[in-house]
This record gives sequence, structure tokens and C-alpha cells, in this order.
Amino acid sequence: MGEAHIITELKSDLLGSVELLGRGEERVVRRLATGSRLPGSALLARHLMARERRSLGVLTGLAGVPRVVDPEPWASLAEGKRAASILLREHISGEPLHRARVLPRDFFDLLDGLVLALHEHGVCHNDLHKEQNILVQSDGRPALIDFQLASVHAGQGALFRSRVQDDLRHLQKHRRRYTRDGRGPVGEPEQLGPFHGLPRTGTSALWRRTGKPLYLLLTRGLLKTRDGEERRLSSGPWPEWTDALGPDRS
Repeated sequence: MGEAHIITELKSDLLGSVELLGRGEERVVRRLATGSRLPGSALLARHLMARERRSLGVLTGLAGVPRVVDPEPWASLAEGKRAASILLREHISGEPLHRARVLPRDFFDLLDGLVLALHEHGVCHNDLHKEQNILVQSDGRPALIDFQLASVHAGQGALFRSRVQDDLRHLQKHRRRYTRDGRGPVGEPEQLGPFHGLPRTGTSALWRRTGKPLYLLLTRGLLKTRDGEERRLSSGPWPEWTDALGPDRS
């Protein structure tokens, strides 16, 4: 198999870093929730990592979601690091939505199905407004990454329903943006999708008024991160469209 090694650093900020690791032909992604000199950053980083670990654990075996990886084969790269600050997950090969050059005609239908499957397991992603969290795999099927803000719900109470609605509303926004104004498949109208017209929830509105300004102050002001800004320019180029894939029968 070869020795485990760091291939490249994918991301780094004051919460920690994300790396691509290799061992022979195997690839995994490692998140290090180390924090920084900023007071409380390590605690926040480990809290977000715990949310991701729990969500991925609930979703184990679901196609299009990375599985948590056994850390033992990669232990040589963990010397001097706290186990609680390390998360290894499967590497899903693909391009983030905003960089994809080709999409199947039913990509957003498949994406809807994937997110609905999350909800059936009681998990809400809560960060689907970011195009970089939606991957287009080599076969054209969608996958989801970055579950740091994801939530796991035991029942279908008001909070769960609100977060489900927000997840679906973000999917609808992506669908409309990629298919309106002639950007969609040639000869086809804008795809409205099954969740067209979902209103913003009260929880979402409260977040925009209070939580989001605080989040932006923390991430952009203090942590110097720019998450959420990686999106395709309105001027394009927009993806080419290929034949629909249909449901995954595997």
C-alpha cells in the first residue's frame, strides 16, 4: 500500500486545516480542528467537527455522502495531535458545482433525491447555499461534503421541519440559477422543480437578522475566512448539459 503521506492542503484558516492524504492508491480527507491563538477557536473547531462526525455516522452507507474512515492506517500522520481534533473521511472525487463543466439534464432532480434521503435519516445539512459543498462526481451524480453545520434530529418537530425547508429552498435557488435565462438544456424552459415557491422560514429570517451578521463577523472579521463566496459568476461560463442519468440502481 505504501506509506501514508500528505498530498496537499485543501484549506486552512484559524479553525484548522483540511488535507488530502494518500496511501498507495487510497485517498482520504483529514480535517484538523486545531484552532489558533484566537481564544475559543479550538473549542469551536472541535464542536463543529463533532457535528460533522455525528452526521456522517448517521448517514453511513448513503451514496453521495463520504463515510468516516478508520484512523488506524493513518496513525503515522497523527503523532502529537489530539484524537478529538482529527476527522478522517472518504475522499469523493469530483468537481464543486461552481466549477463543473458538464451536468446531466436531471442533475438537480438527483440532488433533490440525495438531500431528501438525508432528511429521511433525520439529518439536515444546513449549509447548502454554498455551491462548493455540492460535488459533481465523474459520473455526473451529485455528492455532498462539509457537514460541520449539519444537525441530527430524533423527531420531526418544528426545528427539523424548518431546517428541512431551508435545505430544500437552497436547492431550488441553485436549480433556478443554473436553468434560467437560457442557461439550462437547449430547448427546455427554466426548471422550477418540486420545491418552487418555498417561503423563507421564521428561523431562517431570524438567522439573517442576527446569526448571519455574527457569523460573518466571526469568520470574515476574526477568522479571516471567506466561505460562501465560491460560486459561479453570473457571466458564466455555464455548464453544458448531457443526457439524463436516471435513478442510481446500484
